[in-house]
Amino acid sequence: MTNDPLFQPYQLKHLTLKNRIMSTSHEPAYGEEGMPKDRYRLYHREKARGGIALTMTAGSALVSADSPSAFGNLHAYDDAIIPWMRALTDDCHEMGCAVMIQLTHLGRRGGFASNQWLPVLSASAVREAAHRSIPKAMEDWDLDRIAADYGTAAARMQEAGLDGIELEAYGHLLDSFWSPATNKREDEWGGDLDNRLRFTWRVLDEIRANCGPDFLVGLRLVADEQLEHGLDREDGLEISRRLAGSGKVDFLNLIRGHIDTDAALTNVIPIQGMASAPHLDFAGEVRQASGLPMFHAARIPDVATARHAIAAGKLDMVGMTRAHIADPHIAKKIRSGDEDRIRPCVGATYCLDRIYEGGGALCIHNAATGREETMPHDIPKAATRKKVIVIGAGPGGLEAARVAAERGHDVTVYEAADEAGGQVNLLTRLPRRREMHGIIAWRLEELERLGVTIHTNHYAEADEIIAARPDAVVIATGGMPPDLPVAGGELAISSWDLISGAIKPSGRVVIWDDGAGHAGMTAAEIAADAGAEVELVTPERSLAPEIGGMNHVPYMRAFHRNKVRVTINTRLAAIERAGNGIAAHFGSDFHAEHSESREADQIFAECGTLPLEDVYFDLKPQSSNLGAVDYGALLQGRNPFETRNPEGGFVLYRIGDAVAARNIHAAIYDALRFGLHI
Repeated sequence: MTNDPLFQPYQLKHLTLKNRIMSTSHEPAYGEEGMPKDRYRLYHREKARGGIALTMTAGSALVSADSPSAFGNLHAYDDAIIPWMRALTDDCHEMGCAVMIQLTHLGRRGGFASNQWLPVLSASAVREAAHRSIPKAMEDWDLDRIAADYGTAAARMQEAGLDGIELEAYGHLLDSFWSPATNKREDEWGGDLDNRLRFTWRVLDEIRANCGPDFLVGLRLVADEQLEHGLDREDGLEISRRLAGSGKVDFLNLIRGHIDTDAALTNVIPIQGMASAPHLDFAGEVRQASGLPMFHAARIPDVATARHAIAAGKLDMVGMTRAHIADPHIAKKIRSGDEDRIRPCVGATYCLDRIYEGGGALCIHNAATGREETMPHDIPKAATRKKVIVIGAGPGGLEAARVAAERGHDVTVYEAADEAGGQVNLLTRLPRRREMHGIIAWRLEELERLGVTIHTNHYAEADEIIAARPDAVVIATGGMPPDLPVAGGELAISSWDLISGAIKPSGRVVIWDDGAGHAGMTAAEIAADAGAEVELVTPERSLAPEIGGMNHVPYMRAFHRNKVRVTINTRLAAIERAGNGIAAHFGSDFHAEHSESREADQIFAECGTLPLEDVYFDLKPQSSNLGAVDYGALLQGRNPFETRNPEGGFVLYRIGDAVAARNIHAAIYDALRFGLHI
């Protein structure tokens, strides 16, 4: 470790950071009534336990009551936050981890109905596209009170024992004064760069007046909006130099781009299929120009890239934020020589899409993140070694096997297909989503380490399972597409056949998407990239509502590139042959007499899955619990498998799509929370 750039201590003013690994500020939306209570605290405590040097909380905490609360933001304007932040900070400090918080007024980034029904504010009345808000241009009394609010919010964090604060200046209030795209003022707060920075100096002065010269203060700032008429690179570099020269700022945290549309946001925070660390070199340029310590995070998912960022002198602290949502123990695993065992961030951005859609952050394949109070990241050993059989080697089945093996059980997995992976093997047929295979590859490596045997090309039947005399059987057989329940439905082809490559799309193609998620969109993208003329039709009132805004972006890039037609609010009524092709007939839920038809060469249908459950029902009479699960006990953390059949030889339960069509996270969560009771 003494030679590893990531494990060199870093001196930030008076604060010694034990290594160079950090989690940058983000809002996981775990707060309760604006307070970081136990769920919030334990989430950050786990990262501290995992060896991180600095965890930044909130993204961002609100300094004023009229700041929009866009995604569960903490209320830094309320004195009630102090004891909660003190408890979080004390927990992390006990493990040698520093704690900071990001403070902001979101300005125009939100809606008037999102918090106190007060008008949103900005430097000028320039509409923000993402939240459709037209802000009020700030008056003198707004400037006075909000600058003061920054100072008192910072003082609360200092009182709570935090090591420092970071101000957000990208897409929020502060930088709305910096950018010519949002600052149209003709008074002393607009015009040249001196005037556009005036409010920032006022805020910093208030913070220093409240907290003194030694409290650590940084800015997470945009230094190039990459936007026509916006803040350009030259002004961004000049702002960084002026911040350094002021003596009022101790570090910078670089952002590049703008965030007022979904498409722009993914350029700032790239998702899978996009370039890794796209702004790292620019961060190094700003570091050199300013001379200030530089923090940065933008799709730095792996240790090699993080190590390079430090070794090459581009960053002083490297943010691996989504990577720590996937695995909060990155530093600990590197130190112990287990770098190859780090659970990978696969770039699914399920975490951020949930936040932006109003839910709490969850990792697509680490079900313990955000559930630290009830779900362990380190699986505890069982008191008694048991024999466990898992049927199905998709993500849920592999997770069930991993959990059982970590608990010390003797585990065997049976998979009917010729390889493990389940439906993940389908979705990775879309080239830009190939990283998702990391969900499978990581588990296969863990199972090999744990000595678990996986039998592929093996259709396990009840007699064979019973003869093996297991103590527990986990059914993780997944699901298959249902028949299309319309007249002529047999003429439609399953989207699975298109995605897998079994059927090649050609000519005029209709995608009937009644699943509202990735599968229908993936089918449309693959068909369009293959050169077909594609229309996607859905009964939903919006396109693929099960997909969040960030994952929506690459689909729409492909759709617009290939001129894919999209029709919403339209329901498939029937299909019939029409010459050498087919005709799809559609109706409306809103007007009984509405009808329209499409003639096509192929129609592909996506309607979710029905469970593959035969082996479950064959085994059910022989099980001790008769397949039953006590949900009340499960939710209280007690054993959910009540003995209903004293003659039964094993506990039986099913998970994931073998129960009902859900998603990868649901299957993995099932596997974890049930498996802890075996």
